[in-house]
Amino acid sequence: MKYYLGVDAGGSKTNTLIVNSEGHIVGQGRSGNGNHQEGYEQAKANLQSSVQQALEEAKLTTREINYAYFGLAGADREPDYKILRPMIAEFGFHKYDLNCDTIIALRAGTRQTYGVVLICGTGTNSAGRNEQGEFYQCGGFSYMLGDYGGGADLSIAAFRSVIRAWDGRGRATLLTSYMLEDLGYQTVDEMFEDYLDHQKTPPLHIAKLVFKAAEEGDDISREILHEQGKELGRSARAVIERLHMQTDTFDVVLAGSIVTRGKGSYILDELRKALLEYPGATLVKLSMEPVIGAVWLAMEADDVTIQPVLYDRLEHFVFEAEAVEANNVWI
Repeated sequence: MKYYLGVDAGGSKTNTLIVNSEGHIVGQGRSGNGNHQEGYEQAKANLQSSVQQALEEAKLTTREINYAYFGLAGADREPDYKILRPMIAEFGFHKYDLNCDTIIALRAGTRQTYGVVLICGTGTNSAGRNEQGEFYQCGGFSYMLGDYGGGADLSIAAFRSVIRAWDGRGRATLLTSYMLEDLGYQTVDEMFEDYLDHQKTPPLHIAKLVFKAAEEGDDISREILHEQGKELGRSARAVIERLHMQTDTFDVVLAGSIVTRGKGSYILDELRKALLEYPGATLVKLSMEPVIGAVWLAMEADDVTIQPVLYDRLEHFVFEAEAVEANNVWI
């Protein structure tokens, strides 16, 4: 029997899964932040903890894992890999690979070995892999470096719209009453002064108010969401064009709460328009745990072809803690 280990390490959690060659789960591990950019020592300790939990449950050692694949938040540039490669090498796996966590989300969302992924949760990121195995990541850094969107930017756009409506530069919006009630202020003036005096930033959950107001017919909110959709479309086109996938048939995987849990079709409508020139592109929402994508990539790196029965066995797997969080955390 062969065994494959996958890791999904993000800024808030690190999930590890060990699966045998028949697609049965034999070990699971879960820990906190695994992004070295948020703290190297903490990330390393959490990665080790998550991996060790899974190995102990599976009653295996690192040497008994045929292939390990690490999807790591913060694995964006060569300077990151110069830090991460030695870190992962210390774990003792004889065959392993690591990549940005975007690639495991892509692989988890499609039954093909290639495609495009658009991540839109707290922030945004996009990436793709073509049939030749070439990989390209577009964005995932900051607004200054070209990004726009995700919960952080949407909450600021909502806050900004309320301020502009208040000071006369913008149109009236339902976001004003929703935001005052949510944040506990009586007037926009009071909120403005408090945020200015204490250098506050709108909380992430404000993004949910944009969807609520849009559903109630608020034009400002709909414009914000339409712009998010257009921006995701620009990212998708950039990846498709760079990887020369214009005439290919592939999935565009949507990941992150903004595009998988947001109400209405305001974002997706604009995204669909952007993809019209690529008839082979199909939008799909990620419904599987991203760590499963890491498992598939580990198996494929060991020259295993993923058969339908393997997909089916893990299709509905979810970490118990993830299911609880999904009911409580939107972004």
